[in-house]
Amino acid sequence: MPNVTSPQPKIVFLDVDGTFADHGVVPPGHVAAVRAARAAGHRVLLCTGRPMSMLPEHILGVGFDGVVASAGGWVEVDGQVLRDQRFPADVAAHVVEVLDAHDAAYVLEAPRALYGRPGVDERLRRLLAGHVRDPETGDARPPSILAGLEMRDDLASCSFAKVTFFDSRTPWHELGAELGPEVGILPSSVAARGESSGEVYLAGVHKAVGIEAVTAHLGLAREDVIAFGDGMNDVEMLEHAGVGVAIEGADPQVLAAADRVAAGPQHEGLVPAFRDLGLIP
Repeated sequence: MPNVTSPQPKIVFLDVDGTFADHGVVPPGHVAAVRAARAAGHRVLLCTGRPMSMLPEHILGVGFDGVVASAGGWVEVDGQVLRDQRFPADVAAHVVEVLDAHDAAYVLEAPRALYGRPGVDERLRRLLAGHVRDPETGDARPPSILAGLEMRDDLASCSFAKVTFFDSRTPWHELGAELGPEVGILPSSVAARGESSGEVYLAGVHKAVGIEAVTAHLGLAREDVIAFGDGMNDVEMLEHAGVGVAIEGADPQVLAAADRVAAGPQHEGLVPAFRDLGLIP
C-alpha cells in the first residue's frame, strides 16, 4: 500500500543523540526529512536532554520550529521562551555537595552556559575520548561540552537546570538515594561510561512536561504529537505522545513505552519512519 501524506498537520519531537544524530553527526537523509516534513506543513522540534548551550550550529542550523532542551526544563517555540526552570538554591547546593563527596566529574547545565570545577575539563577529555565525531569528516574530536565550559572554585552562584556526571566512585542508582526526593536521576546516554555516569534533574521535570508546554501554547492536541527517542529520559515523552517511536536497540523500558520502532541514525532511520507516518511523501 503506497504511503499517503497526512492531511492533518502533526507536531514532531526528536531526541538528538542516538535518534537524530549519531555521535554528533546528522545524516543527510535526516536533514532532508526534517525539511521536507516542515515544507509539508508539519512542525518539527528538537526534544533533548542537552541544554541549549550544548546544541551546536550544525544541528540547530537544520531548521526547527523550536526546542525542548534540558529534558523539559527549557522550552522555546518560534524564538519565544515558554519555560525556563532551574534548581532551587538549596537543592542545587545539596546536589553539588553530594557529587563532590563522591569525586564525580560533573557539569552544571544552564540554558546558555556550563559550569564545573577546575580540572574537570581534563577529566572529561580522557573519559569521552572518541565518543564525539566531527560532523564533516566523522573523525573523533573533543567533546562539545568543553567548548562553553566555565570552571569555578565557587559554584554557589551558578544557576542551572540539570546536571550530567561522567565519572563517580558510586553507581548512579546509589547516588540517587543520597540526593533526596527533590531530584530524579537516570543513567547517562553515554553507554560506555556504565553505572558511573548519569543525569540529575528536578523531580517532575521531563520531556513530556516540555511537550505539554508547546502544545498548550500552539493549541494542538496530544493526539497530534509524534515523538522519537532512544534513551531512558525519553520514556515519558514516548508514553505521552499520540505516536511514540523508539529507536532499535534501545533499553527494553524505552521500547515498551513506544508504539513503533525505527532504525537508528546510522541507517537514516527517520526517513522511512517519516514516510510511514505520512509526514513526507
